[in-house]
Amino acid sequence: MVETVALAALVLDTALGWPDRLYRRIGHPVGGFARLIALCESRWNRPTWGARRRHTLGVLTMLLLVLLVGGSLVAMEALCRTVFGRAAWVALALLAWPALAQRSLFDHIRPVAHHLESGDLASARDAVGRIVGRDVQALDKAGVARAAIESLAESCCDGVVAPLFWLLVGGLPGLWIYKAVNTADSMIGHREERWRAFGWAAARLDDLLNLIPARLSGVLLCMAGGGGWRTLWRDHDQHASPNAGWPEAAMAGVLGLRLAGPLRYDGQLIDKPWIGDGRPGATAGDIRRALSLYVRACGLLWMIAGGWAWLR
Repeated sequence: MVETVALAALVLDTALGWPDRLYRRIGHPVGGFARLIALCESRWNRPTWGARRRHTLGVLTMLLLVLLVGGSLVAMEALCRTVFGRAAWVALALLAWPALAQRSLFDHIRPVAHHLESGDLASARDAVGRIVGRDVQALDKAGVARAAIESLAESCCDGVVAPLFWLLVGGLPGLWIYKAVNTADSMIGHREERWRAFGWAAARLDDLLNLIPARLSGVLLCMAGGGGWRTLWRDHDQHASPNAGWPEAAMAGVLGLRLAGPLRYDGQLIDKPWIGDGRPGATAGDIRRALSLYVRACGLLWMIAGGWAWLR
C-alpha cells in the first residue's frame, strides 16, 4: 500500500503544492515541530551551562522529538487502516502530502528567474532571500542566480527525494520523523557557538537520514540531465556537508556551471571551495534550465515509485 500512498501524495503535491489559503488557516505540520524544538532550545540550551550538559540535552531533545512524532504517526497510521480498511491509502496519502515539496520548491525558485529577466535585482534578492540563509543584499545577478540554483539542488534532496525515500522505507512514521529531524537541523544544527553543542545530535542525525537520499538525488539529476557524472564523482566532497555536495555537484556538472565558492553569512565572508569547473557567471536562463532539470528528475522519481508499486 505504501507505494500507492507515495504516488497519490506525489500527485497531490504536484497539483496543489501546499496552498496559501490552507497555510493561512492551519499552518504547516513542521510548524508544530518547530515550536517543540524552540521550546526545548529556550529551556535547555542556556549559555551559562557547560558544553557537555547542553550536548546531552540536545540528544534528549532529538530523542523526545523522534519518539513523539514516530509514536503519533504509528498510531495515526493504524487508526486509518482500522477505520478505512482498503481505502486507507486515501487518508494516508492526505497525511503524507504536506511532507513533499515538489510544487512549492518550483514555485519559490521560478520568481527569482522572472525578476532577474525583468532587470529587478532588488526583487530577485528578496525572492532568493526567502529560501537561502546567506546574506543576499550584496549579491550581484550572478550571485543571486547561483544561490537559487544551489538551493534548488539541495532542496531536491531535502524536500522531495529524502521524504519520498523515507515514506517508501518507513511509511508515514519514517516520512514525518525525517521531516522533524530536518526541521531540527535547520533550526539548531549549526556550528556557531550558541548551537554547536546543543544542535550536534540534530545535525548528525540529519546527516545520517540524508546519506542515501543525497546520493540518489545526485544520480537522479545526472540521469535526468544526461551527463554531469565526472563533476559528481570529483566534487561531491567539496561541500562542508557530507550530503549536500552530491546534488550540487550533479547540478553544476549538468549545467556546466561553477557553484558554491566564497559566501557571506552574518556579515562574514566564508571561503568555500568551488563545485564544478564550468562558467562562474550563472544567469536567469540557467535557473530556467535548472528548473527543467529538476522537473525531469521528479519525473524519474514518479517512475521509480510506480515501478516499485508494480513490482510489489
